[in-house]
Order: sequence, then structure tokens, then C-alpha cells
Amino acid sequence: MTSDDTPTPREGLGTMLRAAVLLFLLLSVVTGLLYPLLITGAAQALFPRQANGSLIERDGQAVGSALIGQTFTEPRYFWGRPSATGPVPYNAAASGGSNLGPTSEPLHTAVRERLAALRAADPGNTAPVPVDLVTASGSGLDPHISLAAARYQIDRVARARGLAADGVRALVERQAQRPLVPGLGEPRVNVLELNLAMDAAATPVR
Repeated sequence: MTSDDTPTPREGLGTMLRAAVLLFLLLSVVTGLLYPLLITGAAQALFPRQANGSLIERDGQAVGSALIGQTFTEPRYFWGRPSATGPVPYNAAASGGSNLGPTSEPLHTAVRERLAALRAADPGNTAPVPVDLVTASGSGLDPHISLAAARYQIDRVARARGLAADGVRALVERQAQRPLVPGLGEPRVNVLELNLAMDAAATPVR
């Protein structure tokens, strides 16, 4: 210190460094430890299912998440929206769309192939194919299809399971999730939940 108690430049720098280090440590504890613990605890207490990934269980075992689609190819199951993620469909580590524009020939080819697969699986179905059954979403992870897309598949699933179409249709309608505000959005169906409900409730017609 000088005779008039004015800090020297070196002492002033040391004071600022100590304050910066203390502030850094304090903020690290608050934002890196206390805040995450608080938010995690609140989420587990108030929204445990959502906080743990919205997992869907069957017989005590997790079979998937309500937030991520899965691939179904057997005729007895409802099929979900196509996924453009790589190297496999519905890869949550590579979420994204195909980025193909409406004039893209590869997109047209993919749509034609998907239409052909739907027609081959249900030759007698002449109804218009809902667009979400032949085009991938922007995320590639959509777990839902429109109610129209689920209805389109009812006859195929009923026939493959040996069920009455009316019974399958009733189950689809029960599984439909309606918009919270009427007119904003459209009804949709979670494909995994619908297929699990089919496995659990379906009884062959005698």
C-alpha cells in the first residue's frame, strides 16, 4: 500500500481475480449443481413418467417410448409414418428428415414405393392413402399417425388377425387422441400404444 492507502495496480488486480474466482465457484455450484438438482427433483415429483422418457411398459418391461416411433412391417400391426433417419428408421441419435423438396425425383420414387407396399398389403382397399403414410416427418421420429391413416389400415389389420373390422375400428377410435382445443390440430393415434392395445384386447372371431 502507498502512504495514502491507495491500492497498487498489482493489489487491485489480485482483488479482482479473487472476486472473479469466488463468483465463478458460486455460479458453478448454483447453476451446475443446485439448479439441476432442484429441477430434476421437481420433475420426478410432479411429472415422473415424462421425466423418465414417457416409457411404455408391457408385463413390467419397457417396450418403447410414447415419444419415439418404431418400425412395424407385419400386416397384423398398424404401420407408422415413414422415417428418413439413418442408418435405421426412428434413430433418435440421428433425428432429421430427408430434406428432399417437393420436386425431388428420389422423393417421388420413395412415395411410389410406399404406395405400392400399402396397396400390395391390402389390394382391395381403394380409399385414398393419407399423406402421412407415404411421407417422412421432419424429425423422423414421429410416434403418431393421423386418425385417417389408422382408419385406412383397419381392414388389413382385422383380416390379418381374423377379427371383425368393426371391433378393430372401435379400438382405434378409443385410442385416438383429440386436440386439446377443438379445431386446432387433428386427431392422432400413437402407433405403439395402438398395437399393444391390439395385442392385449384382440379376440379372434369364431
